[in-house]
Amino acid sequence: MARQKARKNRNAINGWLVLDKPYGITSNDALGKIKRILHPQKVGHAGTLDPRATGCLPLAFGEATKTVSFVMDGRKIYRFEVTWGAETNTDDTEGEVVATSDVRPDADAIHAVLADFTGTIMQVPPAFSAIKVDGERAYDLAREGETVELEARPIDVHRLDLVDCPDANRAVFEAECGKGTYVRALARDMGRRLGSRGHVTDLRRLLVGPFGEEDMVTLDELAEAAEELEEGQGIEALVEEFILPVREAMDNLEEVPVSLEDAAKIRKGMAVLLRGRSAPLACEAAFASHAGVPVALGAIDKGRFQPSRVFNL
Repeated sequence: MARQKARKNRNAINGWLVLDKPYGITSNDALGKIKRILHPQKVGHAGTLDPRATGCLPLAFGEATKTVSFVMDGRKIYRFEVTWGAETNTDDTEGEVVATSDVRPDADAIHAVLADFTGTIMQVPPAFSAIKVDGERAYDLAREGETVELEARPIDVHRLDLVDCPDANRAVFEAECGKGTYVRALARDMGRRLGSRGHVTDLRRLLVGPFGEEDMVTLDELAEAAEELEEGQGIEALVEEFILPVREAMDNLEEVPVSLEDAAKIRKGMAVLLRGRSAPLACEAAFASHAGVPVALGAIDKGRFQPSRVFNL
């Protein structure tokens, strides 16, 4: 009974909160802190960040969880610092040094190899990663002392820029990349390519899909706003200030405005004929909306919208 009562007291929140994850905690820890502030009925995150990484961690509440895949499949931008001269078994500061070099590449040498790491390239993920090997996470096997050999796989690096060289030992980069890219592996491979060794010593994610720095909220900002709620104010005040609409995650999808009557049919799982000369005949990923409010995700085939997941908004 107590558990059922607690569930009833949770808040029905629909939308996105873009957290600026602080250094030193896991993505799940950050999510737990948000849960204790907002008490949502349902929430999940779109892509994890390592404890030593900071920045953009989009959190999906309620009906927004149905759109997580569109955010995770979007481009990401990272700013990261590489320290030359040492390679670690984790490719960041958490691991043990496994190789060293006296070579310190200068800016000209770095610029000369950036093209080799841009475009569609093959990358071997770090041994300490969440990739599954025979049903086990690679990082679990690596921590147990097993030798983890992962196969190279194609990734897309749309942009890789050298931002700064603070000193001979360090270089700061900005990378815009696709799903599945490991920045730690970029640092490792650049170090080797430059005749040195390298590992990531600072990492910040600036963008995930449609969400960037201008959308980010810190844990402190949210906690302070919750404490400052005036008597009689509910969670609605926090939702209005910090939660972005569900549709923010669907900017790259075809939007199909429908009538109130067709919206009712779609919510029952029925396909509807799209009218008008501008109506698309076919589209694999689209969403129907009425009065600007998402009704359902689906596809368009032969001029009909076929719903696959209905929103309860």
